Amino acid sequence: MPYYQLHQTQLLHTSIEEAWDFIANPANLKVITPDYMGFDIVDEAQLPAKMYPGMLIGYKVSPFLGLKLDWLTEITQVVSHRFFIDEQRVGPYTLWHHQHRIEPVDGGVLMTDQVTYKPPFGLLGALANRLLIANKLQEIFGYRRQKLHHLFNEELQG
Repeated sequence: MPYYQLHQTQLLHTSIEEAWDFIANPANLKVITPDYMGFDIVDEAQLPAKMYPGMLIGYKVSPFLGLKLDWLTEITQVVSHRFFIDEQRVGPYTLWHHQHRIEPVDGGVLMTDQVTYKPPFGLLGALANRLLIANKLQEIFGYRRQKLHHLFNEELQG
């Protein structure tokens, strides 16, 4: 069955240090996730301020119909001020590999998200991706884009 990708880039009017400090803090994932997802970090009080390779982060999330799902990700790679990768260990996908990259550019920082994923259930999963999953991921990452724009771009002008 096929694998799918979501690719998004965004210019943030900030320094590489400020962008890194925000994205490398695992608690900030809740800030950039839509409220309707019912996103909760398990043991949030125990989270360190910075992620590190091998770190496991547990979530409860309700992506569809209010159903609460467990999601466990592992931070597999971190290169400070450049990128980190998270991979699902427990959750709704057969494969979830998410690269978060930042690089300095004229006017700020270019942030790139690339998600490679594979839904479960073979042909049924492929159909679900076509009808629902791909659109839902675009919606979620669109929300993130708006929140990051507000946090890093609009606040500079205000």
